[in-house]
Amino acid sequence: MEADAYQAAIKSALADAVDYIDSGIAPDRAKATAYYRGDPFGNEEEGRSQIVMTVVRDKIQAMIPSLLRIFTSSEEMVQYAPRTPEKVEQAEQATDYINHVIYNDNPGFAILHSWLKDGLTRKVGIVKWRWAEEDSVTESSFTSLDDGQVAVIEGTEGVEVLAKTPTAEGLPLWNVRIRRTVRAGRVVIECVPCEEFLVARDARDLDTASLVAHRSRPTISDLVAMGYDREEIEDNAGADSFYGNVEETARNPFVNSTFGNAAEESVMRRVDYTESYIRIDKDEDGIAELRRVCTLGNAQYVLHDEVADEVPLAVFCPDPEPHMIFGQSVADQVMDLQLITSNIVRNTLDSLAQSIHPRTAVVEGQVNLDDVMNNEVGGIIRQRAPGMVTPLTTPFVGQQALPILTFMDELASRRTGVSPASQGLDPDVLQSTTKAAVTATVQGAQERVELVARFFAENGLKRLFKGLLKLICKHQDQPRTIRLRGKWVTVDPRAWDATLDVQVNVALGRGTDLDKIHSLGLILQKQELIIQTLGPDNPIVTVEEYRNTLAQITALMGFKDAARYFKPVSADQLKAAMAQKQPPPDPNMLLVQIEQQKAQAKIAHDQLKLQQDAAIAQMNDARERERNQMQAETERQRMTLQAEVERYKQHLDAMIAVAKIEAEYKTKLDVAALDSRVAVEEAHIKATADKDIAASAPRESA
Repeated sequence: MEADAYQAAIKSALADAVDYIDSGIAPDRAKATAYYRGDPFGNEEEGRSQIVMTVVRDKIQAMIPSLLRIFTSSEEMVQYAPRTPEKVEQAEQATDYINHVIYNDNPGFAILHSWLKDGLTRKVGIVKWRWAEEDSVTESSFTSLDDGQVAVIEGTEGVEVLAKTPTAEGLPLWNVRIRRTVRAGRVVIECVPCEEFLVARDARDLDTASLVAHRSRPTISDLVAMGYDREEIEDNAGADSFYGNVEETARNPFVNSTFGNAAEESVMRRVDYTESYIRIDKDEDGIAELRRVCTLGNAQYVLHDEVADEVPLAVFCPDPEPHMIFGQSVADQVMDLQLITSNIVRNTLDSLAQSIHPRTAVVEGQVNLDDVMNNEVGGIIRQRAPGMVTPLTTPFVGQQALPILTFMDELASRRTGVSPASQGLDPDVLQSTTKAAVTATVQGAQERVELVARFFAENGLKRLFKGLLKLICKHQDQPRTIRLRGKWVTVDPRAWDATLDVQVNVALGRGTDLDKIHSLGLILQKQELIIQTLGPDNPIVTVEEYRNTLAQITALMGFKDAARYFKPVSADQLKAAMAQKQPPPDPNMLLVQIEQQKAQAKIAHDQLKLQQDAAIAQMNDARERERNQMQAETERQRMTLQAEVERYKQHLDAMIAVAKIEAEYKTKLDVAALDSRVAVEEAHIKATADKDIAASAPRESA
């Protein structure tokens, strides 16, 4: 195929996919995003209620925790299954390593959360994986190096000498400053924004689609870091046609707000970049091959073109439509109910507001309108005659809308399977309902969530893990030492089988977690009985299956790392343990031993019952003795307390008598002292009078 025809075919396919997504899919997803955010509907009226009931967000947020728990409660949400017996250990190591790559080399939990949330809200969630070669740059300084050391540094690969100066002492020594660049590859997993995903309008799945593309707006710096030439990018970037996308704006209204235009003239300027996986017969051999084509702008310039072996994208849809990529989301199922419920609640609040704050009728010219319009509590209204102001009372009719709101809640619950009763959040319903009805309600809701989980596991996780295994086997060209299951292990994927089967390891099934734990407990008892009866090397249950049951119970209990409690059992360890065991005994001897064990168990049971009866009798005797002792001690304490009270009473009486005698004696002393003072005063007065009489007698004579 000629270059112009080839580029025209790519451009035409991309234009058709862009038109399909931006015109047919994007408006619905933007609307779902607005409903999830609780944005106004656009039919609001000034002065009336504008509340928005977030039904979409409530249902989605109620489903996400259950889905995340299903896939993150286990230490390995996905396992690789070997195709041949000799690849068992390889599959186990691949399982541990891929889970390590997801949760340690990448933000695995955040990726799962975004993936699920996009699917539940915006029809599909998209995850992409790729191999990235990244440069790690560090700068270091060295002092007093001789010529040989400097030569070694200069000859090291990836080291650039930035400065080389002699020391101040004048010796043949150097101070050196270097920059070390280490290039390393790693797996990058990212959740792709929905508006960046393009697919042909007639696509049924990713493996047979004629076009699957990822359009984005990286900076020139990002593309240069990917290995492209800067001048080539700047010359062919073209206009930024993706700017102001309706879905991106709906998710983040401020994403397109810029301050200044400094970035438009620098390496931080964003350009249109599309990575397309297109099926086209470029070599004109009659068979269309899958090619990876990277273009700038509106497919006007091809940066990279190569044959690809797969599409490194996985799509999750909670309600897939047969023979289509896009199905229905949870938001699509309840958006109309959010609009209806919001309008009902708005009208109810408006009715309540009118009944509390009724409108007022006034006679024009007979009332001061400023006083009427004043909303102050207790404000005075001046009127020329009585009855010139009359409130227009409006009765509250909102209670009639409550049954409709209940019906809308039930309808949303039937559509999504999420209700307060199913989550155990409605105590009134649960208390007035039988256990069987509550169990049926909870199981019905769980089945709906588990169906979504199965879609996510089969259509999303399986494809992701298969792609990661192929990617690592293809690009990781050297061993890597990491910590797995508490041990340092060297992993070399170059010898792995990239076609291992993938099994999703999630706890799906009927019933609650407690029901599953109970069922697994019954299975565990049967396994123990079989192992005890037939030995650990029996053909039905081995130690490996027994450990798997214990690990599953541990995961359902909420403990993620079961290896902390039960060590994994490898095939070699199991064979070694079997080799050390003796041959199984004769079945007849086993029956005899079982009968002996039964007899011994009965004897032990009888002895235990006798011991229990004796212990109970001893406890009763001890309790009776203790009660008698307590009664005697109580009586003794009562008598002692009564004697103390009597003695204290006598002591008080004696003290009162003494105090009385002392008071009488003191009173007598005070009276005697007072009489003495009176007599002295009388004698003094009399003597003074006699002296005055005697002194006045001669003057009278004279």
